[in-house]
Amino acid sequence: KLPTMKMLLSLIVLLSAALLASAAPPTCYSRVLSLSKEITESFKELQTSKDVDSCVETLPRLYLDIHNYCVLAKLRDFVAYPRCDTVLEVNELKEKARSLYTILISYCRRDLVFLTDDCNALEIPIEHSITES
Repeated sequence: KLPTMKMLLSLIVLLSAALLASAAPPTCYSRVLSLSKEITESFKELQTSKDVDSCVETLPRLYLDIHNYCVLAKLRDFVAYPRCDTVLEVNELKEKARSLYTILISYCRRDLVFLTDDCNALEIPIEHSITES
């Protein structure tokens, strides 16, 4: 009976440790990375949607790479874009972009390292830039 209790206790401790590890708060980097991916995906969906206003075609491209210093200017330009203000999906995307910009310049300013400042790289989808490298 004692070995069974020890094994059961060990299993409980192991599962508790696994739960605590997965419950750790996100780092600034992981938050920025996930939000940039979410924004890029939302932009792709918006571009391919049939139900959205034609002004969406004129939006600045929004392919984000948080390791590229130009991402700050890209986010500023997108948020400041004056057209499509009546399209709910665009306004929601602008809010996410504004949040990402704020996180980048305020909360994560000292935690991030920009590996490049190639603004042209942000004009093409990330999948293409990865496969060309």
